[in-house]
Amino acid sequence: MIHPSQAIRLIHINLVLLRHGLDEVILATHLFRPIRFLIYLSPWYWFRKDRSPYPVRIRRALEDLGPIFVKFGQILSTRRDLLPDDLANELAKLQDRVPPFPGDKARAIIEKAYGQPIDRLLEAFDEQPLASASIAQVHTAQLKDGKKVVVKVLRPQIEKTIRRDVDLLYTIARMAEKYWKEGRRLRPIEVVQEYEKTIFDELDLMREAANASQLRRNFLNSEALYVPEVYWDLTRQNVLVMERISGTPVGDIEALRQQGISMKLLGERGVEIFFTQVFKYNFFHADMHPGNIFVEANGRYIAVDFGIMGTLTEEDKRYLADNLLAFFNRDYKRVAELHIQSGWVPEETRVEEFESAIRTVSEPIFEKPLSEISFGHFLLRLFQTARRFDMEVQPQLVLLQKTLLNIEGLGRQLYPQLDLWTTAKPFLERWMSEQVGRRAFVGKLKKNLPEIAEHLPDLPHKLHKIIDDASSGRLEIKWKSDELQLLREQLRHNHRNTVTTVAGGAMLLSGSLLLVFGSGGLLPTTLATALGLGLGAGGGFLLLKSWFDAAS
Repeated sequence: MIHPSQAIRLIHINLVLLRHGLDEVILATHLFRPIRFLIYLSPWYWFRKDRSPYPVRIRRALEDLGPIFVKFGQILSTRRDLLPDDLANELAKLQDRVPPFPGDKARAIIEKAYGQPIDRLLEAFDEQPLASASIAQVHTAQLKDGKKVVVKVLRPQIEKTIRRDVDLLYTIARMAEKYWKEGRRLRPIEVVQEYEKTIFDELDLMREAANASQLRRNFLNSEALYVPEVYWDLTRQNVLVMERISGTPVGDIEALRQQGISMKLLGERGVEIFFTQVFKYNFFHADMHPGNIFVEANGRYIAVDFGIMGTLTEEDKRYLADNLLAFFNRDYKRVAELHIQSGWVPEETRVEEFESAIRTVSEPIFEKPLSEISFGHFLLRLFQTARRFDMEVQPQLVLLQKTLLNIEGLGRQLYPQLDLWTTAKPFLERWMSEQVGRRAFVGKLKKNLPEIAEHLPDLPHKLHKIIDDASSGRLEIKWKSDELQLLREQLRHNHRNTVTTVAGGAMLLSGSLLLVFGSGGLLPTTLATALGLGLGAGGGFLLLKSWFDAAS
């Protein structure tokens, strides 16, 4: 059931779609297909001004629908395993630019969060926003000790606005899945669920502060990446205070060149930072678009905005490293086997068939020079191929693919000759050597050494007790197995069933004998008949029970 406020919003959405010539989106659904011919009778079809390509009109419509839909389009652009390339590329151009809300409202929100006037905590606060986005806006400020900071403040009533539009997106997704022929393949409800989790995570600035602190700790004293400091005493769920940084936006290539910064160094350093985050620290910045990256005069990167971070399991990392190495060695059978072994595709999948599909995707890529091969696009094609074999793409891998595409695009924008493979391969091979072989053994031994040292003094005593028990015949070996336990239960069940059958048969026979021969004997006829009937009925019941138990 659609709420009246949702109905009004839905009408507004349809009007925006019509304004951008997207009436075919509405009329292409199963529900309206019978009246689709009316489109040719409508004046807006013949006199529409916007004749741009379909993906461009989709992007413009989302921009007109407001910041929440812009954010949805940005996240949707990462699902290249679901969308056509031209639409995904166009949605990636969506810019999260919205008008700022008044500075006095930002001040009021901050003072409410602190429970006291802002002047008691900050030496200065600029009510003119430095930047504004759909979720929050940023103001410059100064601490009492003179340090320059930025204050990020959530928009007023933003959670209510997001909840309204997310609920509406669920309604649209359910309708699309029901009435649109592509609905089930694109799984719109799953996409909305992913969006809901991402955007509501961004509403907790304490979470973003924790992300920033973790990444800063990982790259402390690094010459490649700098992460600003978080001021925890001044941070709340809706207010985040961080060190103010100064640097050149990474997209301003001309300014970077004028500073004498090596473009080759920047391109390769970006790749190294990404692989270090993923494979060394298992914690990567998943929103590394040019607006979130700056460069110091010495060529060190500075990252900001830590609302979206990604993590991988050890299995995910092994899967990625193995697949990338096997891919560049053109070992497609190994790639297919890895997918099956890791459980990404069903174990009954035929290796030869899957290998052939992967070869079809991969071979054209190797016709290009290594410097032109895209890791991100390879992963995308791999996911798309594996989906045909019922592979479920995990959200963390989608985040990784999106980040890798951003890093590649940025790296080649800075240095077009960037050979991603030359930069990444040594890193992957070194990581793999740390997972298997002598280095892996030594590393795991060091990791487990404290626990081993704790139990080592007890080892001689325990060994002596085992030998003493064995020599005196007191040694017992307890073996627990699910199959053995199941066998034991089955034997117990069969034994109980046998006893029940024997008892039932004996009672039935005794009852029959009493009924036939009991009259005129030691027992009165009435008592013998009653006992015979009772024993016969009880025996019959036990036999029926044993038969039913055996059948079950």
